[in-house]
Amino acid sequence: MQFTFKTQPYEHQQQVFDASWDSRSWALFLEMGTGKTKVTIDTVAKLYCDGEIDTAVVIAPKGVYGNWVHKEIPQHLPDDIPLKVVQWQPNLTQTFKGELLQLANDKEHLKILVMNVESFSTKKGVDVAKWFVKRNRNCLVAVDESTSIKNRTAKRTKNIVALGKEAKYKRILTGSPITKNPMDLYAQCAFLGTDLLGFDSYYAFQGRYAVITQRKFGNRSFQDITGYRNLDELNVKLNDFSSRVLKEDCLDLPEKIYTQRNVALTKEQERAYKQMQDMALAMLEKGELATTQSVLTQIMRLQEICCGHLKTDDGEIQALDSNRMSELLDVISEMDGKVIVWASWVYDIEQIEKELAKVYGPRSVRTFYGATPADERDEIVAQFQDPDSDLRFFVANPRTGGYGLTLTAATNMIYYNNQYDLEIRLQSEDRAHRIGQTRHVLYVDLVSPDTVDEKIIKALRDKIDIAQEVLGEETKKWLI
Repeated sequence: MQFTFKTQPYEHQQQVFDASWDSRSWALFLEMGTGKTKVTIDTVAKLYCDGEIDTAVVIAPKGVYGNWVHKEIPQHLPDDIPLKVVQWQPNLTQTFKGELLQLANDKEHLKILVMNVESFSTKKGVDVAKWFVKRNRNCLVAVDESTSIKNRTAKRTKNIVALGKEAKYKRILTGSPITKNPMDLYAQCAFLGTDLLGFDSYYAFQGRYAVITQRKFGNRSFQDITGYRNLDELNVKLNDFSSRVLKEDCLDLPEKIYTQRNVALTKEQERAYKQMQDMALAMLEKGELATTQSVLTQIMRLQEICCGHLKTDDGEIQALDSNRMSELLDVISEMDGKVIVWASWVYDIEQIEKELAKVYGPRSVRTFYGATPADERDEIVAQFQDPDSDLRFFVANPRTGGYGLTLTAATNMIYYNNQYDLEIRLQSEDRAHRIGQTRHVLYVDLVSPDTVDEKIIKALRDKIDIAQEVLGEETKKWLI
């Protein structure tokens, strides 16, 4: 088959594609929002058209892997390529086993199996992946957000590295390959091949690029990394099998870049959501949701549950088991530079501050909401705008911080949740995208599928004033 792009690549994507598509192993160190997923799908398509592969396995975190199936592959894979895609599910039902067997035996289509990283911590996930790749030797295996395998001692890292040895082509994708220190690179690159860095042993790699100090704690002696060395040499090695792209280097990107990260509800959230949903529908049947505000209140209660908490009848906040905070931290680990995080509820703002301070240090984060003293607000903004300050994260309520402020130091904005008010969304977006901003701004929405989250973000993207849409015949559609 003759390969042609389905969606025209940006200049930087074309350059990365040209440099990497026929390489057996390659690292796509492309900052979030610059299109590393598209480059990978184009690579799969080109290799398929050239008869080099007939199978691909994509491994991605839970918040991302569904996007490959439902958005990215349909958007970027050429329509003339015959395709079959199966998305991993943890319940190995007879129906799902049949789908896997049919996919593995198919000879007429490009076959893509999309799995979540977490499944490689389970025996059944590992067994299925090994079985599938060994039956389809002409295979490309890609690990999206490869910092998820930076921990060399983790079970899933070992299993994914072992799977890579069975693949004909390998790719890793991440916006920020070094989340804490250069040692994070070893396991990611080991998946591609230990020969690329020139070390079969992590300790040999550490000895070459880390400064080790012997320390004592009581009767125990241990080695502590106190610095790094020979990093220029390491960068030269990386250049031989990787591409590095930053948003600021991409001249043809749109000024605003939007993406979405899915956050699955936990079992506890699902139960609470269903109960709240049933209660709201009962109120609707009784005619108790007769005003716009009463409907919007129920919608926001459902969204509180999506964020991992709910308010009890006596006004107390009850925390729910939730994946949203961990997804936020995963998104941030892919980002460079300063970040604005918008959250609607005080509970979320305080929890986000606590978690970011724990991971990145207390000086890295400040909050901006109703309880922020008036005499501190200007100082917080000035500190955030200072490129030399330690303040990296501005966590705020969009009603408080979404108007009038200039926050152009940030090129990354995360919506922990979205309010129903279109004006608030547009105003908050423009805190970073305004006069003085010379770079592209990335907007990331955390969304729980099949909930009001999806309905709200779709309406906001379509520039719909939700308050005008929730009454009458439309009310039930918003609650179910």
